[in-house]
Amino acid sequence: MLGRTVSPVFVGREAELAHLAEALDAARQGTATAVLLGGEAGVGKTRLVQRFADQAAQDGAHVLFGGCVELSTDGLAYAPFTAALRQLVREMGTSRIARLLPEGAERDLARLLPEFGEPTVDGDTDTGRARLFEQFLTLLERLAESRPTILFIEDIHWADRSSRDLIAFLSRNLAAAQVLIVLTYRSDDLHRQHPLRPVLAELSRVRGVLRLDLPRLSQDEVAEQMTGILGRVPEYARVEKVFERSEGIPLFVEALLDDPDGDCAFPDSMQDLILSAVERLPEETQRVLRVAAAGGIRIGHALLAAVSGLSDLELESALRPAIAGNVLQIADNRAYVFRHALIREAVHEELLPGEHQRLHARYAEEISRDRKLVPPGRAAVELAHHWYGARDDEWALISAWDAARKSMKAFAYAEAIPLLERVLMLWDKVPAAAARIEADHSYVLEKAALAAGNSAEVDRGVKFVRAALAELDEGTQPDRVAMLMVRWAGFKISKGKMGVVEDFHKALALVPERSSPRAEVLTKLSQHLMLQGEVEEGTARCEEGLLIARDIGDEFLEGELLMNLALGQAMAGGSIAQYETNQRAREIGERIGSPRLILRSVGNNIDALNDLGRSEEALELSYEGERMAKKYGLIRTTGVFILNNRAEALELLGRWDEALETAERSLRFGPSLRTRHHILRVQADIAMSRGDLSTLESTLSELGVLKERPEDFVQDITSSSRLHMGWHLLKGEPDSALEVAHRVLSRPSQSSKSALGWRLLSLISHVCDQAEAIDPTLSEHVRGHAAEVAATLRISGPPAEAYRLTYTGDFDAAAAAWERLRRPHAQAKALLHAATIAAQSGDREGAATRLRVAQPLAEALRATPLVEEIEMLGRRVGASAPSATSELLTPRELEVLRLVALGRSNRDIAAELFISAKTVSVHVSNILAKLGVSSRGEAAAAAYRLSLLSS
Repeated sequence: MLGRTVSPVFVGREAELAHLAEALDAARQGTATAVLLGGEAGVGKTRLVQRFADQAAQDGAHVLFGGCVELSTDGLAYAPFTAALRQLVREMGTSRIARLLPEGAERDLARLLPEFGEPTVDGDTDTGRARLFEQFLTLLERLAESRPTILFIEDIHWADRSSRDLIAFLSRNLAAAQVLIVLTYRSDDLHRQHPLRPVLAELSRVRGVLRLDLPRLSQDEVAEQMTGILGRVPEYARVEKVFERSEGIPLFVEALLDDPDGDCAFPDSMQDLILSAVERLPEETQRVLRVAAAGGIRIGHALLAAVSGLSDLELESALRPAIAGNVLQIADNRAYVFRHALIREAVHEELLPGEHQRLHARYAEEISRDRKLVPPGRAAVELAHHWYGARDDEWALISAWDAARKSMKAFAYAEAIPLLERVLMLWDKVPAAAARIEADHSYVLEKAALAAGNSAEVDRGVKFVRAALAELDEGTQPDRVAMLMVRWAGFKISKGKMGVVEDFHKALALVPERSSPRAEVLTKLSQHLMLQGEVEEGTARCEEGLLIARDIGDEFLEGELLMNLALGQAMAGGSIAQYETNQRAREIGERIGSPRLILRSVGNNIDALNDLGRSEEALELSYEGERMAKKYGLIRTTGVFILNNRAEALELLGRWDEALETAERSLRFGPSLRTRHHILRVQADIAMSRGDLSTLESTLSELGVLKERPEDFVQDITSSSRLHMGWHLLKGEPDSALEVAHRVLSRPSQSSKSALGWRLLSLISHVCDQAEAIDPTLSEHVRGHAAEVAATLRISGPPAEAYRLTYTGDFDAAAAAWERLRRPHAQAKALLHAATIAAQSGDREGAATRLRVAQPLAEALRATPLVEEIEMLGRRVGASAPSATSELLTPRELEVLRLVALGRSNRDIAAELFISAKTVSVHVSNILAKLGVSSRGEAAAAAYRLSLLSS
């Protein structure tokens, strides 16, 4: 575009700039995370972003830029984040960046930029990608500690799957930092099946994410743009004509004003309109632009010179008219960039088929000769793209295989899949393909199955596994067949299918004795057997696997097998043995430096401590585990399991608001389906105890409890059945609850886990009491069946003993046990049952005494159904059970009051107690109300006056 075609005056967009400024202000307060800026091609998104970035930088913000490129669809993963990291390295250097991260964490970033050294050697693909995401989040948070940080990512309609996942991850988890992400995309490119559409829909529901659509310019704004370009006020008729033909799109206004005749002649298509300016450039300039267009929207000087065959001087001379006409712009690192992607696309579309192939071949040849012609980390994908565009089947296959392996090394599994599919597609076209990549066809299928599994593409993964199994002979390659069957079983588990033990057994039959593959199969098989309640066989398989693991010196597998063994010990009622075995696994993890072993053992021992009645210790261990999960970058994987077990401990201790907050926080991390179900069960228990029927029913529906969805693991079956019975009791349907009890007891095997089993039996006993008048025969049958199960259960700790006392009807002893364990809801229920028995025997005073203790416990928990039962019985026995006294503080409120008395702020208290500042504010308000004071100082004085903190 010859002459100045871009207005030096920024036209319109005041409202959009104000929205962006407000979003940055909100980010400073921790209440905004991202802006989704959509608009048609050419409408001015980049100009708006640049203007806002300039203003923000002047105001002291740290501005980072990253853009998606069309090459992302060919497997270039994390392109915008790599660009932002490269900018940071230029600004700060790798050593300063490393100091912002946990020790050694910069090696995870080496998967994106080689400047950070060699990547971590981590075969644990389940956690590697999550850790990479966590390190990038940590980096942004640390950068924002000193000043607000803005990350601009343009053209996310081209984003690869891994970049889309990381964008969604950051948008969900940056609420506490001074970070704002601004994302631009072409709204007119988003067809119904575009992969960005569900991401935008998800992000639009995230708190703190603003969606902003950039409209076309009005006629007055077009007139202002024209004035800026022309340097004078245009005639009204010309404004009207340009506005009509450009339809208010700034890029087209510029193109129309570039008409040398000044008549605004309108070509047949937008592409012709954009190309008209290019076609007026010198012929050599147009040729070089076609060469550049085949290389992408941005291309380095050295690469363009090599492909075009021009010297530096000849290339500069050819490009000068394009730069003067603002078709090309000069970027950093001696690179050129098309001013707008539409210009590059229009030029590229003009390439003839033969010309297109020849140019891609030239790019591939030059990059193969010198990989430094492209930015670090991009050569493999660039070569795969260009050899495929050149229609050179042999090199397209080789380069796609190389690029796929590079993608998997960076945990970009979704990007590896289409590259591996390209290898499979080209296989029959390339003679001796296996020799060219040093891998056979079935090995490519195995890699594709691995990539599919790690990117949650279950259906595609199953197809790859089936195809590989069809090619392999279990007689000659039993190990490979066995590993594929294990992967197939994993896909079945992901889809919630039953009967995978048979697959594990088939795999086990194929692997030789005392081999590493056999130990791997035994690890998977023993864990599944334990969860199914097949403890005897599971233990035998564990012990066999441990012998092999120790024999071959595989300590990681030994640690995994020890934790499976501990799971079996818990199922058999040996919580102390479980705790000790998990500790041995943790020691191995610490010795070999395995975060997975350390954190899994910690999570399991939180559960063991709960079963031993040491829930306060369980909470302390959960805080330690959370700190380690953050350190290792695994808070959103293994860390979620730890948070779930913390929520269970809090629920048992009657700290329900904290439990719900912890559960909600866990769910925001996007846990696996099974972990999500565990978290939902905690929420369901509290909703049931508080009488929140609508929340309970929606939660049970998601769990599949109301439809009794088939489940494979005995712990899940036991917990779901207990919730199902509780739901019926809450609705006043004891007969239906009895039917659920009958069905669960009729199963061939029950959970032998002590506390879990006795808890179920104690509820079933209550159900029989409630339903006896309706169906005495079935009630008697269920009681008899329950007694048979009770005879098989052990007592693993105080909670199991307290549940056993409840089951046998010794409610006063149970209440005393629950009091010692500091479990107020269970204590209040036991007291209510004891009061009921006392009332039935005529001991009205005894009943009233018990109710006076139970009622404040139930009221403090806001356990409405229990409060109502206590009040109803109180009225029947003529007792006046008083409400909880205003000065009664919960244990958590006493903790908060202690810190208030020390002069701590809400933020400081939140950090020390691992809760949110909002929750602290609620606790402080409750404390002031209960103490009858109006300030924090008065609350502290009252605390000391009343000796509330003497302990």
